[in-house]
Amino acid sequence: MGIRLLKAGISSFIIFEKSDRVGGTWYDNSYPGAGCDVPSHLYCYSFEPNPNWSRKFSLQLEIQDYLDHCAVKYGLMKHIRFRTEIAGASFDEGQGVWRMRTTTGEELCAHVLVSATGQLNRPHVPKLLGLDCFEGTTFHSARWNHDHDLAGENVAVVGNGASAIQFVPCIARVARKVTIFQRSANYVVPRFDRAYKPWERWIFQNVPLALWLYRATIYWRLEARFFGFFRDSWVGKKLREGALKYLGQWVSDPALAERLTPDYPIGCKRILISDDYYESLVRPNVEVVTEPIAGVARRGIVTEDGISRSFDTIIFATGFETTSFLAPMQIEGLGGRKLAEEWRTGAEAYLGVTLSGYPNLFLLYGPNTNLGHNSIIFMIECQVNYVLQCIQQLMRQGLSYLDVRREAMDQYNQHVQRAIEKTAWAAGCHSWYKTESGKVTNNWSGFTVEYWWKTRQPDFGAYELVPRG
Repeated sequence: MGIRLLKAGISSFIIFEKSDRVGGTWYDNSYPGAGCDVPSHLYCYSFEPNPNWSRKFSLQLEIQDYLDHCAVKYGLMKHIRFRTEIAGASFDEGQGVWRMRTTTGEELCAHVLVSATGQLNRPHVPKLLGLDCFEGTTFHSARWNHDHDLAGENVAVVGNGASAIQFVPCIARVARKVTIFQRSANYVVPRFDRAYKPWERWIFQNVPLALWLYRATIYWRLEARFFGFFRDSWVGKKLREGALKYLGQWVSDPALAERLTPDYPIGCKRILISDDYYESLVRPNVEVVTEPIAGVARRGIVTEDGISRSFDTIIFATGFETTSFLAPMQIEGLGGRKLAEEWRTGAEAYLGVTLSGYPNLFLLYGPNTNLGHNSIIFMIECQVNYVLQCIQQLMRQGLSYLDVRREAMDQYNQHVQRAIEKTAWAAGCHSWYKTESGKVTNNWSGFTVEYWWKTRQPDFGAYELVPRG
């Protein structure tokens, strides 16, 4: 967003970052094996391709370096205030500005407020009975304790999602024993990761057209995967068969294979990709426990069948608070309306970007814009382009604010929810895509091409345009 503002000649902006470095999720998640499940050449900005990616799927440090490079190259560092967290903001209708306050009590104001907080930045730790009494070490995978040595320890991993399948193979090589507490099985498919050969990187560096074509090939290959997310689709059935075949290639123990076989349609929960997770599960020092956790004792974990297991360290791979979006920020719009109350039954926004009653507030990676099949960078670039055009409209017409009409937002979200009902995400499993009531608030309902088409140019007829008084 900052880069596009500068390219458009708009330099009066500040980026508030609660951490002490850019990177977002790639700064927070530094656990062993952390990496992206989207191919590197598509998981980068379209205007800043990186011919030097070392692997098909880059690891955390390389992505962090890329983001640092972009921030410096495009002159963003002077626009960023690090270690500054916004606690809340309220809209001043008379002045047409957002009045913000930081967690330290500082007050600021701006004509336009853009939220780019993401969906996966607040770690979720389950409230397990007795956890406070545990005498060993505990931490969440997104807050990895690098000072703690796991060598020779008995380690409990609570959760088996996208983070766990990356770090479990790493810690299984050094720990005495690793016990994974699994609530439900996941579909896992091979990553087919590898390092790029020197001649491939030479071509990427010296033949820009080849790099562009390679990126385009990745995009369309991933885009086609959405056919597998329609309920009871032929492609979905083939994907499931492939995932179960991959499981069978590594796991010969019938009892373990049964525990690792999902009981829901493929795609209902995030499909995981890994080349070494199943390999790690068949190691003699790794155990998968599916019995629910009853509580935590001073030296271990007790499951509901009464079995107590001793551990030196408990690692939570239990994901994030995903459906509350802008929380813990308190956002107040026109007439003092509170966003947290309006989103009680599930977050929604027009195109996932604007909210009725909250003028000049724009969301990046907002409700129903997450993907299960393609690169979120593509979606964010669509949103940034849309937001920039709205800002330029404010400037061009000298508007106090623009506010999406309630009927436009409601009609849009009704369409999105109807489309989602036809997908595997709406099936009966529990996933981070949904609220407790079952409403899918995170995922986009169709192909990314459709989202690009809807966001390529704002329909200002859907907005109330208010001139300055």
